[in-house]
Amino acid sequence: MRNEEPNKIKEGALFIADSHYPHHGDDFLILLQKLSSGEITTPQLFLMGDNFDLLFGYNDYIQTFSKDAIDLLNRLSQKMEIHYFEGNHDFCLKELFPDIRVYSRGEQPIVFNMNKKRVAVSHGDKYATGAGYDLYCRILRNKTTLTLLKPLEKQIIDHRMKKLSQKKICHHFQGFEKRVSVILSYYTDIDLVIEGHFHQAKRFDKYISLPSLACQREIGMVIDGEIIFVSLDTLL
Repeated sequence: MRNEEPNKIKEGALFIADSHYPHHGDDFLILLQKLSSGEITTPQLFLMGDNFDLLFGYNDYIQTFSKDAIDLLNRLSQKMEIHYFEGNHDFCLKELFPDIRVYSRGEQPIVFNMNKKRVAVSHGDKYATGAGYDLYCRILRNKTTLTLLKPLEKQIIDHRMKKLSQKKICHHFQGFEKRVSVILSYYTDIDLVIEGHFHQAKRFDKYISLPSLACQREIGMVIDGEIIFVSLDTLL
C-alpha cells in the first residue's frame, strides 16, 4: 500500500461511488454542477471508481459520451482537492485528469488518516477476485492494449455502450459478509477499509461498503470524523 505518511481525510469530505454515468441517471453530473456553482461545498472529493459507466484514456471517441462531466471535473480540480480511484469501468485516466490525484488498481489501496485511524481506500476490485480477473485487468487497463484496439474503437465502444445501457447493476450480494471477511484478511495494520464497487451500502466491523450513487442515490460524507451515508435528496 502507498503512503508511508498518510494524507488526511478532512471533515466534510465527500465520497461518490459507482455513479455509472451517463447510463444510470444524471445525479453525478448534477452533483458536479452544484460543486462547481458552490451550492455544495467540500474540502475534498473522493471519486471511488465506476463513476463513469465506461471511460478510459488514450481514446478520444469514448470521451464524447461524457464530455460534460469530464470538463466539469477538470475545472473543479483547479480549485478543489480530488482523489480518483480507478474502477473496472473507468481506468487509465491520469492523462485525462492531469490535476486530479488518480490511483490505478495497482496503486490501490491508498492509506489515509481520519480521526486518528489508519484508513485504506480503494475502488474494491483489488482483493478476493481470482487470478483470471487479475490477468484480465492487466491486459485491458494498459496503454498498449488500448492503442492496438483504436482501429476498431467505434465499433467496439458503440457495442459496449449499448450493452452497458441495458445492464441491471443494482442487486443484493448474497454472502457479502463472507466476501468482506476475505478482503479484510489482506489488512493487518488498518483501522478502517472504505470501498465502492459492490453497490451495497453496508458496514461490517471495520469495513465500509459505500452506497452506489446509481443504486441507492446516496454518497458518503465525513461528519464528526465518521463516514455517514447521506441521501442525495437531503444533500440537494
